Amino acid sequence: MSTFEIVSGVIVLIVSLFLISVVMMQEGKDNGLSGAIQGGSSESFLNTGGNRTKDAQLKRATTFFAVVFFIVVIATNIFAFITNEK
Repeated sequence: MSTFEIVSGVIVLIVSLFLISVVMMQEGKDNGLSGAIQGGSSESFLNTGGNRTKDAQLKRATTFFAVVFFIVVIATNIFAFITNEK
């Protein structure tokens, strides 16, 4: 293994851990069985504005880490393919 493959493997590991943690911090879209029984959301009108910005930030972070993850994985595979052909 080359130094580039080791470094990119470490980067992929770190980015994947960030991606997993950001996805786990997001709230679900439905309330499940408790929402069906109670008849709706337990959030008030005043509380929804803060959650919307937090959810928007988490969505942007998820997109960013997913794009970085795929770019690093594809770059590593292309580099490994080029160096193995020689």
